[in-house]
Amino acid sequence: QVQLVESGGGLVQTGESLRLSCAASGTIFSISGMGWYRQAPGKQRELVASVTRGGSTNYSDSVKGRFTISRDNAKNTVYLQMNSLKVEDTAVYYCNAEVMRRFYSPLTTYWGQGTQVTVSS
Repeated sequence: QVQLVESGGGLVQTGESLRLSCAASGTIFSISGMGWYRQAPGKQRELVASVTRGGSTNYSDSVKGRFTISRDNAKNTVYLQMNSLKVEDTAVYYCNAEVMRRFYSPLTTYWGQGTQVTVSS
């Protein structure tokens, strides 16, 4: 089995920064895409940012210019640097990874447990 372990969530004030980390472990040959999603109470889970193995990134319009996604392939880890945080960013943030567990095996999607990010005014 593959596990995704997240860290870095917490409580901050508006305008401050936070850095989330998510490390994948287990039987892993390689990881294709990785991403961050978030879900606020009463709302659908939405994509925040994603990054390919080669480093191409994609961001939701609401976080462009404020958040930066990056990854360290050697560590099977993805990061989300969140700057200029707003109250609207408050949500549970989930890490996601597309994993090839063995050579030429199908990709399987795994999710982290979620970490709470709360931004106060």
